[in-house]
Amino acid sequence: MTEPDVDRLRRRLGGADTDRVVQRLRQRMARGQPLTGTISLSRPTPAERLAMERLLGRRPGRGTSLTINLDDLDRVVRRSGLHPAGLAAAVERLTGPVPVSAEIRAAEEAAWRTASAPLERLGRRGTELADWSTDRGTVTLLRRLSGTPAAASRLAEDLVQVLALLPAEGTPLARLAARATGDAHALDTDRPLATLVLSAVRAAWWPGDDEPTSPTERRRALWDSAGVLVDELSSTVLVLNVTAAVGSRLHALTAPAANVGEPLVLTLRQLGRERPSFPAGTVHVCENPTVLAAAADRLGPACPPLVCVNGQPSAAALRLLVVLAAGGARLSYHGDFDWGGVRIANLLRSRVPWRPWRYDATAYRAAVVGAAPGTLTGQPVEAGWDAELTELMLRHGARVEEELVLDALLADLAGSE
Repeated sequence: MTEPDVDRLRRRLGGADTDRVVQRLRQRMARGQPLTGTISLSRPTPAERLAMERLLGRRPGRGTSLTINLDDLDRVVRRSGLHPAGLAAAVERLTGPVPVSAEIRAAEEAAWRTASAPLERLGRRGTELADWSTDRGTVTLLRRLSGTPAAASRLAEDLVQVLALLPAEGTPLARLAARATGDAHALDTDRPLATLVLSAVRAAWWPGDDEPTSPTERRRALWDSAGVLVDELSSTVLVLNVTAAVGSRLHALTAPAANVGEPLVLTLRQLGRERPSFPAGTVHVCENPTVLAAAADRLGPACPPLVCVNGQPSAAALRLLVVLAAGGARLSYHGDFDWGGVRIANLLRSRVPWRPWRYDATAYRAAVVGAAPGTLTGQPVEAGWDAELTELMLRHGARVEEELVLDALLADLAGSE
């Protein structure tokens, strides 16, 4: 086969007046379509018409579009010596190789499969990650967070390294990140790896469907469920007369406060640095600090152990309640009779077992009659521990905060063993 006349090819088919035609040909080639039949250019310029007239040796037409017979164009390219191999070869000589889209997609899919291969190792590691690692949503999340197969491969490898260290036992987040990836900030909130790891944590170690509504507390709670400490000093829980077992570091902190009946703030660091244990028995749990402060004022050291979740439970509060329940404590919970309070109670119920402390339909009915409740607003929520409670709250439309039944709560605490 003779060599193409490259200079003539560029003059006849490589100029601006034939560029639209060449690009249309490239598009066809990229889709794997043959350069046969016809193509049409809408609103051709006089220069485009003239270029094709000269190339084909005749006037293609005078309408609002320019129709070009590709079989004729191929014959001209071959016979004139512009390129003996034909039109497709001429296009590639002018503009470079044309990758076929189907082949590109197949290559990309192969690259993505290779990049996500480390997820398969997670599935073989244990049942807790088997479903998550093979879920289509997980692969989609990996692709979205990484953008390219090369980035996805690095991200998946880092993911495997982090999850190999979980669940941890009170490891600070930055230390986990540095140990797994060499970068202490690799698991910061805005990093893709953190999003991917927390997705795995939610599937493998989060014990229930309900999560805190605050993004910050949700993040802390998820990490805490895998034994990782986040913001270990800013996440706190308020307690009264909750004393850790003798011999633990927490005993040295909690015993003096309990001896004088003073409220104490415990941090997530203090609760997560060791596996604290507490004597079994009944532990009352309330939603609002007002209840705990009043109990300290009225009962002091005589008050039974009392924990305040202070609204949406912090990671520290959840950690403490989980430890108490695991040690045999019987948790009795009271919260506000409103939809927010019911959500909090449902969340706690998904993490630890508790029995209602004046927090059921009977108590609500008595509170509505005996107090001056506010108006119940917001989106209704099903009370997971008492279906009748939800019905009553909808019927009465009344909100009863803990402060309105404070005397009854304090009387219960005063009469507890």
